[in-house]
Amino acid sequence: MAHEPATTADGYTVEVVANVGNPEEAEKALCYGGEGVGLFRTEFIFLDRQTEPSEEEQYAAYRNLLEIMENRPVVVRTLDIGGDKDIPYLDLEKEENPFLGWRAVRMCLDRPEFFKKQLRALWRAGLGHDLRIMFPMIATLDEVHKAKSILMEARDEVIQAGYTVVDKIQVGIMVEVPSVVVLAEQFARYVDFFSIGTNDLTQYTLAAERTNPKVAHLGDACHPSVLRQIKTVIEAGHAAGLWVGVCGELAGDPEAIPVLLGLGLDEFSMAPRAIPHAKAIIRRWTKKQAADLAKQVLTLESAEQVRLAVRNYHI
Repeated sequence: MAHEPATTADGYTVEVVANVGNPEEAEKALCYGGEGVGLFRTEFIFLDRQTEPSEEEQYAAYRNLLEIMENRPVVVRTLDIGGDKDIPYLDLEKEENPFLGWRAVRMCLDRPEFFKKQLRALWRAGLGHDLRIMFPMIATLDEVHKAKSILMEARDEVIQAGYTVVDKIQVGIMVEVPSVVVLAEQFARYVDFFSIGTNDLTQYTLAAERTNPKVAHLGDACHPSVLRQIKTVIEAGHAAGLWVGVCGELAGDPEAIPVLLGLGLDEFSMAPRAIPHAKAIIRRWTKKQAADLAKQVLTLESAEQVRLAVRNYHI
């Protein structure tokens, strides 16, 4: 049943896709029934090397992945370096609190020529495929405007170089900073989709660094404060005609899946091996039951209470 759609008992279908870090993982995702890629981490091209990858190297890697996925949707996250990831040849300064520092899109916007190399490779690779691009660590509307402007500059440069490109690529952002949630209606005017990165959204909401074992117990994305933000983003996205996904670990969490389903999530993106079980869970619920559950848990006080309510809900 892994290769069958994720359709609820009352006929509501959602998309179940994979988080992958390289083309080999994309092949595994297909074996597990993945319907596309909801998060392609491009960092693997930049890691474990002494020099920056060329545009041609990047193009070959992206093209390889897209050909593996054929006509299925592929959401590519632009370079997300900094925080807990470092690349020596980029000369990133050591920071006291790197998770709140110069990382991801912040670094890319400050190095537009470096950024455009990746974007040109993506424009070239996307021809004939359902490529979608999303920017990570967005915190302000100004960052969206600047990133989209550089993206279009890269497109113009590719065309001037004699390449054919698709007319339009869906452009989205990762929602992982609470400021985006608060202004979700405004952000929805300028993007084609939201993909909620619950790992970072949780650590920024609860002020609990997810790599610190002393506060790890605080970082449960089933906390009502996180679930309420997910609801806000889904509602703002749908009101503007956007699709909304979750690409954080919460999407593959068996106890969170019914809640996300009830909140109206369109796309669940997870580790490939979690896909068959996630689809099985979705098929056991009706949309109405999931919506009832979601309404209940949003009134609770803790992640523990939310998880208990999911376990005790009779379907």
